[in-house]
Amino acid sequence: MIPLKDDTPATRKPFVTISLILACGAVFLWQRSLDANAARRAVIALGAIPAVLSGEARLPPEFEWLPRQATVLTYMFLHGGWLHLLGNMLYLWIYGDNVEDSMGHGRYLGFYCLCGVAAIYAQVWSAPQSAYPIIGASGAISGVLGAYLLLFPRAKVLTLVLLPFFFTTLKLPAMWLLLLWFAVQLVSDLSGHGGAAAVAFRAHIGGFLAGMLLVPLLKRRDVPLFAP
Repeated sequence: MIPLKDDTPATRKPFVTISLILACGAVFLWQRSLDANAARRAVIALGAIPAVLSGEARLPPEFEWLPRQATVLTYMFLHGGWLHLLGNMLYLWIYGDNVEDSMGHGRYLGFYCLCGVAAIYAQVWSAPQSAYPIIGASGAISGVLGAYLLLFPRAKVLTLVLLPFFFTTLKLPAMWLLLLWFAVQLVSDLSGHGGAAAVAFRAHIGGFLAGMLLVPLLKRRDVPLFAP
């Protein structure tokens, strides 16, 4: 199932969400401009490596482009391919504008970064010796999904449903879509499908839970949780 559009209009232009999408797109185009070796070096230097963040390992000097703690932010802007980028940006575009509207631009940017940091440390905690770089905005975007679940559970999301030899669109409740998404992350993690070099499901789970915890603290006072 692929979300296409929600039915909750934002009252403010989502400047931060648009800027994040543009920034991720620009960084990805920079990645694509590099040759294979340079692109690999960029991922190692700017991606978040659990073993490095936990202190279990240290990067060779030629990869120390930044202090190691800075990679908890830079990893969010790198992506591994067009599908990785476009999938993440689609979710950010659909859900991010309403969450930004509920917080205001400055607090939303802080919220997004905090969710991304929480996401990567959830992965570090689960695999502190992993030497595989983690990249992508999905941990931070998971936080946006967690916030949206508490803010707009009754919203409807136009969703593309793909079945063998058949597809259709349905308007589905955001609550059920987001809970299903979270359940998939849990099941995938518990079943071992998120190996060291695969999808970082623990980061998705950590980001989602961080978003749920942070939104009551960062939303505007006039914005209710569980809006009708």
